[in-house]
Amino acid sequence: MGMMRWSSGVLKVVSWLCLVGFVGGIGANWGTQLSNPLPPGTVVEMLRDNGFQKVKLFDPEEDVMSALSNSGIQVMVGIPNEMLAGLASSTKAAEDWVSNNVSSYIKGGVDIRYVAVGNEPFLQTYNGSFLQTTLPALQNIQSALTKAGLSNQVKVTIPLNADVYESSSGKPSDGNFRTDIHDLMVSIVQFLSDNAAPFTVNIYPFISLYNDPNFPIDYAFFNGTPASPVVDGSITYTNVFDANHDTLIWSLQKNGFGNLTVIVGEIGWPTDGDMNANIQYAQRFNQGFMQRISSGQGTPMRPGAIDAYLFSLIDEDQKSIQPGNFERHWGIFSYDGQPKYQLSISTSNSGTLFGAKKIKYLDQQWCVFKPSVNLDDSRVAPAVSYACGNADCTSLGYKTSCGDLDARGNVSYAFNSYYQINEQDDRACNFQGIATTTNRNPSTSTCRFEIMIDAGSATSWRLAAVRGQGAGLVFYALLPFLLVLL
Repeated sequence: MGMMRWSSGVLKVVSWLCLVGFVGGIGANWGTQLSNPLPPGTVVEMLRDNGFQKVKLFDPEEDVMSALSNSGIQVMVGIPNEMLAGLASSTKAAEDWVSNNVSSYIKGGVDIRYVAVGNEPFLQTYNGSFLQTTLPALQNIQSALTKAGLSNQVKVTIPLNADVYESSSGKPSDGNFRTDIHDLMVSIVQFLSDNAAPFTVNIYPFISLYNDPNFPIDYAFFNGTPASPVVDGSITYTNVFDANHDTLIWSLQKNGFGNLTVIVGEIGWPTDGDMNANIQYAQRFNQGFMQRISSGQGTPMRPGAIDAYLFSLIDEDQKSIQPGNFERHWGIFSYDGQPKYQLSISTSNSGTLFGAKKIKYLDQQWCVFKPSVNLDDSRVAPAVSYACGNADCTSLGYKTSCGDLDARGNVSYAFNSYYQINEQDDRACNFQGIATTTNRNPSTSTCRFEIMIDAGSATSWRLAAVRGQGAGLVFYALLPFLLVLL
């Protein structure tokens, strides 16, 4: 965390010179589901200082888009899934969206290159909710871009999860689009090809490990030596990224689109919330991927530069944890814009990530469980339930960063999370009289009791709906763990 800082001028020169070595280039996903977000201008400065030349957004928030104006950063701007039905049914709605969220910002100096129509809309967990609306929405947005005279500058795409294709044998050469959506996928790919637009895929080796306890861990990393690599004809696959990516290439090739441009829209590794989500694994995976990017070697079926966006830039403490507690810990930077570990984003920056500058924090005080209160007090369990349901307790759990806390430590962590998210309001550290504030830092060598940043100018752009999104799931996911300790 305490890294040496260079002067701003030298730093920016070095960071932008680093980009010369990138053929495909690396971008970052910038999500904004935080209780106390950094000011957008600060985040843009972080992107520039660290040499990111591209950013992927999930929706066009006004202050974020304005901060990207004349920044030299290329933008992929997203359309949320819940908007697909309206855009699919109305060309006027699509034209209005493009006018308000693409044309106006381009005129204001934002370098928009892609519109991402939806986000993983064909996930099987969505039970087909977006099967009828995604392609029509894509077509209407493309027509709106054409009408606005932007179709050469701005391309459409759909960020798709890797579950849209499959291989019955596990070999990439047996890959094809998922049976239940095969014809739809071919229609989408045809449309993308006709409009010189890319196929965007999100690939997560971590999820392979998370979903399968028998998954060979070395196969998840680029520098691993798995005991049983995947042999596919003359090609031996030693990591799941290459095999997954090439399963897509085979799927495209079999359906007549072997030369379609592919973008890796999301790839990364979380640092907390699961036994395999930690800083060591995240650094190992992301550094391996960055070395792959800078080498320009590509994959066996698609040699050459890889165009990709790391997931993600900053932790988001208000994301839904329905997929898992790790969802709030994908950032290479923590909530306050400070790097979690060293990462070379090119061959020239020697592993130094540069954090957000001039960050103001709230007072050095924490909310903890009163020493005089017993754990079996009837007020404790409801208080922990309330705190975790309205804050972030995802660092508590088996083999997580705070997994070694005792029962009293768990209670204190929950109370402090709620207290900090509520900007150290005195009313947020009471819990019917069983909590108290302290100036003594209760953090341990592995568990950080956070102090929230002073949102300041960021307050005006915080979305009111964000504060509660997914919060109710937090306590229930952790309930078995906490009950054991309580």
